[in-house]
Amino acid sequence: MQPKKKLFILGAVMLLTALACATFGTGDSTNTNTPPAESTPSKPTATAIVEGGYNPDTASADEPVLITGTIPFTSPFFINLTAEPFVMLEDQAGFVARDLDFVFPLAGQTIGPVWQTGEQTMAFSLSLPSVPQGTLLDVDNNGSEDRGVMIFQVAFWSNTWGGPFLEEREGTGWSGSYTSALTDPDRDYEIFGGKLVIWAPDDQQSFPTAFGADNMLFTEDDPAAPVPAGYSIVDLNSEPFSIYKESQPEFTLEEGPGEVKDYSGMKRAEAFDTLFERIRLEYPFTVEKNIDWDALYAEFAPRIEATKSSYEYYQVMHEFVLRIRDAHVGLGFNDDANQYFYETNAGSFGMVLRELSDGRVIVTDVLRGYAASAAGIEIGAEILNWDGQPVLDAISQVEPFFGPYSTEHAKRFEQLVFLTRYPDGTNVDVSFQNPGGPTTSVEMTATVEYDSLFEWIPYFVEDPIQLPVSADVLDGDIAYMKVSTFSDDYNLMAQTYEYFIQNLIDSGLNGLIIDLRVNLGGSGGLASDFVGYFINEEKTVSQHAYYNHELGDWEYGDEPAILEPGPLYYDGPIVVLVSEYCVSACEGFAYWLSLDGRATIVGNTPTAGAFGEVGRGQYTLPGDLDLQIPTGRPEKMDGSLLIEGVGVEPDIVVPVTYESALGLEDNVLETAIDLLLGN
Repeated sequence: MQPKKKLFILGAVMLLTALACATFGTGDSTNTNTPPAESTPSKPTATAIVEGGYNPDTASADEPVLITGTIPFTSPFFINLTAEPFVMLEDQAGFVARDLDFVFPLAGQTIGPVWQTGEQTMAFSLSLPSVPQGTLLDVDNNGSEDRGVMIFQVAFWSNTWGGPFLEEREGTGWSGSYTSALTDPDRDYEIFGGKLVIWAPDDQQSFPTAFGADNMLFTEDDPAAPVPAGYSIVDLNSEPFSIYKESQPEFTLEEGPGEVKDYSGMKRAEAFDTLFERIRLEYPFTVEKNIDWDALYAEFAPRIEATKSSYEYYQVMHEFVLRIRDAHVGLGFNDDANQYFYETNAGSFGMVLRELSDGRVIVTDVLRGYAASAAGIEIGAEILNWDGQPVLDAISQVEPFFGPYSTEHAKRFEQLVFLTRYPDGTNVDVSFQNPGGPTTSVEMTATVEYDSLFEWIPYFVEDPIQLPVSADVLDGDIAYMKVSTFSDDYNLMAQTYEYFIQNLIDSGLNGLIIDLRVNLGGSGGLASDFVGYFINEEKTVSQHAYYNHELGDWEYGDEPAILEPGPLYYDGPIVVLVSEYCVSACEGFAYWLSLDGRATIVGNTPTAGAFGEVGRGQYTLPGDLDLQIPTGRPEKMDGSLLIEGVGVEPDIVVPVTYESALGLEDNVLETAIDLLLGN
């Protein structure tokens, strides 16, 4: 049973890496900035200190003083991508003005602790200051200028850069997820329900009591009524709004559009139909991937209907997702997946292969105790024929279990991986030539082994205790930085990264190599912040389109993505190393650095070419099965597709040679060093 246990670990890693990928502006699904709506009030001004009127010493016994509550979550991003979490009394001046760039004033940031209480639940506590330091907003629409009220929602945040409070890089505007208010992504994240907290400096202020005819809050058609001085809770779910005081109210922070769509309680056919009707509308690359949704439904719906067990259901769903050529599409690894993999791919021969750029396929390792070793195959041997046909033809016919893939070059690597994987006991004829030896043909029998699989795929052989950002100095006084993920502890990564950049600037070294060759992505927001340390002016780089169910059409869901300069600036030469295992946010990082020739990209192949946004595309299906599928379409500003299906192309393509495949040289790194040294 040991092999099955090991495969379960493999499945957990595969699920984690699949779910960790997200793109610029949306990878941090915790808080969503929103574009201006059609009806935009005047921009407010911040009030540092409120004087006169309200006296906290004479407040009533039911004056709000403490808000507690829970934060239920289903998204796989929530825990994996959170560092130093807290809740904040979030100033809603940004929402009132529909101002995406509103910066939360430091003096007004009242924060409280967050702690985990269950597998999918967190709790929080937020003590209210007697006089909050937010923005006074005149929202009563009475035609006269009033002092106004402060308007807040309770929102979850996590700290990435610097101290315990938010800075501009961590978020602006207003939150759309994990908040006390409810927002609608199909209406530019308009608030449509939930609860707000308001504070009035005296009893002469008024607040809206309903959304008005336009169904929008804080617009001219909102009816309004007086509110008492001090704090009040506003329940937007009632009509008219319920405005009341309660000393210790309890809130639930709503997950919002990143919530996993849960179809697990449906029958399998019903769940498939419900899922299908949604993804055929929301999937962003139907044209580019040549997907015929009607044909797919006609093929797979009857097969789903005919399944008699969760195991059969997994098999059909696995085949279904392989038909969508997108590396961000995938199933979780549950017990049925574990069994299916064991039955179809547990067997192998104890050897690792690599395809060279000249078309040869060689053996890079032979494990003792398995069929390849017993057959006399040696490290460096060339595989000539596989199971009765030329080995290159045999590779092309393999459908890797870990698919689908967005690009052929990414698929090709794992076709070679799965060429050698069979059901236990399968016999395969192989012809090979050891170094300096004759051509030999043997029949080998596959036996259960996973060691070669774990050795073969790069992210399985990464040092498990390495820092997500690490650095060194190479011969020739060249700085080398390895960024192995964008989905680890954000705060740890940010502080380590900034420390390295500061020392790089101070060092006077001859250039910087950034190694992204094994980086499966994560937060695009963090990746873009990292790029900011290498640019000295803003760059507008991309835009995202999403399907809007109210409009029945696609629309751009946020303002264009803009790269902002960081607090430090390194102006030296940069070389970025990539491979097919640079995925998602990693690809964004490489692409943004390539703009205007800021960095030279070097690698054997382009990046993975998987760049669709996945935060809203999470599903739970019957049989404890998770599914991920992109919903956001990344585009350049001219409307052309960005990265997806192509990847980031190297400026210098380095061949996979006999020596590099065997680990005798790292010619990608050597090429980068030579480039920086002018050799």
